[in-house]
Amino acid sequence: MGCGSSVAIDTRRLTPAMKAAILIQRWYRRYIARLEMRQRYTWNIFQSIEYAGEQDQLQLSSFFSFMLDNFTQLSGNGPDLISHLLDPVVNPQTDRARLTNHEQIIVPESYNGPRLTFPLTVSQTDALLTAFKNQQQLHGRFVLQLLQETKKLLRQMPNVVYFSTPYAKEITICGDLHGRLDDLLLIFYKNGLPSAETPYVFNGDFVDRGKKSVEILILLFAYLLLYPDHMHLNRGNHEDHIMNLRYGFTKEVMQKYKTHGRDILKLIQEVFSLLPLATVIDNKVLVVHGGISDVTDLDFLRSIERHKVRTVMAKVCITAAVFKDCNMYFRRTIGIFRHCHITRQGSGSSSSSSSSSLMCSPRGSLHPCLTPHPCPSASMPSLTDAFQVPNFCVVDLLWSDPKSQPGCRPNTFRGGGCYFGPDVTRRLLEKHALSLLIRSHECKREGYELCHDGQVITIFSASNYYEEGSNRGAYIKLGQELVPRFFQYQVSHTTRKLTLMQRVRVGEGSAVRALQEKLFAHRSELMAAFQHYDTSNSGCISVSEWAVVVESVLRMDLPWRTLRPRLARLAPDGMVEYQSCFEDMGPGQPIPQVSPNFAETLYRYRTDLEIIFNIIDKDHSGQISTEEFRQTWRLFSAHLGVEVDNKAIDDLARTMDFNKDGSIDFNEFLEAFRVVHKLDSKDQQEC
Repeated sequence: MGCGSSVAIDTRRLTPAMKAAILIQRWYRRYIARLEMRQRYTWNIFQSIEYAGEQDQLQLSSFFSFMLDNFTQLSGNGPDLISHLLDPVVNPQTDRARLTNHEQIIVPESYNGPRLTFPLTVSQTDALLTAFKNQQQLHGRFVLQLLQETKKLLRQMPNVVYFSTPYAKEITICGDLHGRLDDLLLIFYKNGLPSAETPYVFNGDFVDRGKKSVEILILLFAYLLLYPDHMHLNRGNHEDHIMNLRYGFTKEVMQKYKTHGRDILKLIQEVFSLLPLATVIDNKVLVVHGGISDVTDLDFLRSIERHKVRTVMAKVCITAAVFKDCNMYFRRTIGIFRHCHITRQGSGSSSSSSSSSLMCSPRGSLHPCLTPHPCPSASMPSLTDAFQVPNFCVVDLLWSDPKSQPGCRPNTFRGGGCYFGPDVTRRLLEKHALSLLIRSHECKREGYELCHDGQVITIFSASNYYEEGSNRGAYIKLGQELVPRFFQYQVSHTTRKLTLMQRVRVGEGSAVRALQEKLFAHRSELMAAFQHYDTSNSGCISVSEWAVVVESVLRMDLPWRTLRPRLARLAPDGMVEYQSCFEDMGPGQPIPQVSPNFAETLYRYRTDLEIIFNIIDKDHSGQISTEEFRQTWRLFSAHLGVEVDNKAIDDLARTMDFNKDGSIDFNEFLEAFRVVHKLDSKDQQEC
């Protein structure tokens, strides 16, 4: 009997033992099917929350731009600070002077970790591996020197790296690692360390989310310096200092390197901007982090001055916000710019190189994110502001995702990049005589996935990305015949000890808790919508009405009817008691002076506020002045269109100034507005 086949069985001829076996088989298949369904909706929850966080990050980046125009000087930290974040200026020191400064940093005799000299040797990279396995830390002096040497090498590299697989050897391609050092060490153990015999391509997103991003960067950069012809690194969307503020890498650096952390971060920003954007193997396989759009052009991509794109976040905001409201204007104006660009190229004007960065394709095609929408002339941005640096190409390469539907349209789920269909893939591959596109950027349960008739492969190398046991990691090996071979793995400290049901419960519980926090943070909106359907004030609405309300408020495209038993209670008549959505949660440390609506706003934007406060707190003392708090929150609420009374902000500032010295410990402030799950201990007992 083949797998998945269905054959009619005459049960009259079966023995009791065979009948029992068939019943057990049917029960087991239903059991596995139910677990698979739970795994799928758990996966959907994790992915929806991840993408919602990326949309929040775009909104925060837009807020930084807003601050440029509205921030009054706060202790010298006004527009200059935010301007530096969005488009940081290179330190005026020469590289030689900076390197000299790094060499003058004193390493104490008590330091027993690796000591690096340049050029690096194999014994030094081996020492780094051993040190990191033993939880040792590389001294800040050597980190700075390593970054400086990496920067010098990357400056010489093109935007698109072309190389060939060695004869009778294979190239290994790895996807997102996201700070998970154990995954990288397992890859090296299974596949071999980088060398001339074992070349690698690491396809971006080395940092953020995990706790060992610094160690991963050090190892990858060390092997890049040791084997520059056999170690290749592409930039991902998380090689961006604005993303690092939200997803943990900035905080990790400052915690591990309290003395030299700021210098390390500045240098990392420069290194990230110099990472190549794509790799082409044997002129047949294109490797990029995210994907492509219908205006992606490799010839044009080679001409971009990538070091000027320190962060693509501001550019994504332009794509998502400016063009959404001003499309019709740009449809008319882009034609003028395209004409000027062609004229300048033809005339050989010295300004042609700068104007070439204005469009994302030498064809001057209209970007797919431009959808018809009337433009409010009163708030018209200048075209110069929108096209200061190359943006669309880099955004598309780092943020886009493949879809089965043809065409190219805005990636609304992430808030940046495009969804590109099989026809877009086929045209790009045919134009450049390629046969395969390998990308990363999306977590896959098996670590990899094929789509677009096998012409697109997604590879993801961070196992247990969402939760312990949530997914496998994988890497690809390509030989001279360019036939991909997939290798899967899963780093596990506890998963193997759990049964399948226990693993499902652990992941499901974590996903549901995250979803409950979303509900709690939108409580007032949800309650208003629930009560709109509850015309009799009974506290109950139908399941379908409950599902419609939750989707309309959260917009996460989840199977709410399936999730309802984990989120809300049914009354005896089968109606949903909608207030039960919020019963299992409460505030961390309730502050009686804060009104419920204001508190909910603080819960919802807690992560954004933490990032903003960390930016203002230049000395990382954990303290900001009450005046900085007031002005930041007023600007933030104005930017979001959140109505918060100035008196409420002032009262909150005075309340949080516990010792009345004019400053606020914002870590205590954030702790007060953390959502606490009342039933966490009960859930753990069930698992």
